Amino acid sequence: MNTNAKAYLVGGGIGSLAAAAFMIRDGKLPGSNIAILEAAPVLGGSLDGAGDAAGGYSLRGGRMLTTDNYECTWDLYKSIPSLNMEGKTVFEETVEFNEKYKAHSMARLVDRRRAKVPVTSMGFCMQDRLELLELSRADEDTMGTSCITDWFSPRFFETEFWYMWVTTFAFQPWHSAVEFRRYLHRFMLEFSRIETLAGVKRTIYNQYDSLVLPLQIWLKAQGVHLVTDCRVTNFDYKTEDKDFIVTAIHCLRRGTNEVIAVHSSDLVFMQNGSMTDASSLGSMTLPPKKLTKADSGGWTLWEKLAEGRPEFGNPAAFNSCIAQSCWESFTVTLKNPTFFDHMIHFSGNQPGTGGLVTFKDSNWLMSIVLAHQPHFLNQPADVQVFWGYALFPDRVGDFVAKPMAECSGAEILHELCGHLRFDFETVESANCIPCRMPYITSMFMPRSRGDRPLPVPNGSKNFAFISQFVEIADDVVFTVEYSVRAAQLAVYQLLGIDRQVPPITPHDKSLRTQFEALLKAFK
Repeated sequence: MNTNAKAYLVGGGIGSLAAAAFMIRDGKLPGSNIAILEAAPVLGGSLDGAGDAAGGYSLRGGRMLTTDNYECTWDLYKSIPSLNMEGKTVFEETVEFNEKYKAHSMARLVDRRRAKVPVTSMGFCMQDRLELLELSRADEDTMGTSCITDWFSPRFFETEFWYMWVTTFAFQPWHSAVEFRRYLHRFMLEFSRIETLAGVKRTIYNQYDSLVLPLQIWLKAQGVHLVTDCRVTNFDYKTEDKDFIVTAIHCLRRGTNEVIAVHSSDLVFMQNGSMTDASSLGSMTLPPKKLTKADSGGWTLWEKLAEGRPEFGNPAAFNSCIAQSCWESFTVTLKNPTFFDHMIHFSGNQPGTGGLVTFKDSNWLMSIVLAHQPHFLNQPADVQVFWGYALFPDRVGDFVAKPMAECSGAEILHELCGHLRFDFETVESANCIPCRMPYITSMFMPRSRGDRPLPVPNGSKNFAFISQFVEIADDVVFTVEYSVRAAQLAVYQLLGIDRQVPPITPHDKSLRTQFEALLKAFK
């Protein structure tokens, strides 16, 4: 690797941050030779966390973590110093935190009577078991663009398993059967403990403060140029001996058009597509605006590159139907402990030990989670924060006579209190900030082979993709791991790094794991 080479990373999400770290740590590229170009005012992409006690905190969402999987993520964070524990890495900090606060949900599902649903049984009949087995053994090429509904009878979608699995991972019945199958294999360990969420690990604070911030600070200390308010609008490129070579980057930086020359030894990494593209926030009095692709440039650059180049993928497979990829989350800031006290009494879990509480009969299919407090670095001791989301924001509520998508934060709290049978006074002084995300599950949309490009497309000499929309065999999207693994694969290939990317742990090949999953399926 030429250590005089420069690297440009388009997009400041976790994938780009990880790629920069791998280039420095494993590729020995000087940090000063690396620039991350981000259109937003802050880095972190979908792993965000913002706000304060006065104006209210906001999280679009958090990705599920485990320490039994996520091989590339922890390979990275074993090298990044903790901001909270001197002499420890982020990985060590996370392990210690989860040893202290073990997950064991005691109120995973709640029915319309506000009763805890028994979840030791998955609720399968023999037909459900046979259909699951058939899907798990299917070949991806044969499955093609089939949906989950193509593989299961209607009864399957009323099982306790379905409610727990889809609210843990955010699947919809019309999503890709291929992706659902990958999840069954990748997270087979979680199948036998899905009712307690014992395999889910949490960071000390929200994932921005716990994962993005320490990595960003480490990169800055290495001299990496972190450029915000810089939207990349186009690339210049040439073709030599059928190789695609980027020669320049066009960007709009703080209102001024700039062109960055890319030399033959330089590298360009691009985050193609975004699950939080065109997201919008509401307030206690207003619902979020209904933005679309026209309100954001997050997909445009990928569409330009992919036109006439099938090896660069097919963005239309993922961004063409907002109705099938949209859901809504909400973050609630409290200055009165009454709601948390009521939830502790109802659920039997202390904050940070229970995971998702899902109201399985709610029209919105609403879930909430109370994290360990404080959940933000700047959160005062007398303030509490919790997060929730709903998979069906287009449906009329059970206690509020309008779709969630048209509801203010106050109306969402009314709906929540209705399901819990709590007096509204428990949240009367709360600040609920709803967030609409039209593309949040776009990477789950049914797809054909080739719709997602390889991290380094065939014929690309100095250009790579890093995102949830690349193709990595056997791994699953909607995870931090997918972005980090894509980054590691792309960096190692373009830089020619002689180090193995950590392989995916084949838990699904373990006889013990298979046996435990079988026992769970027949309970």
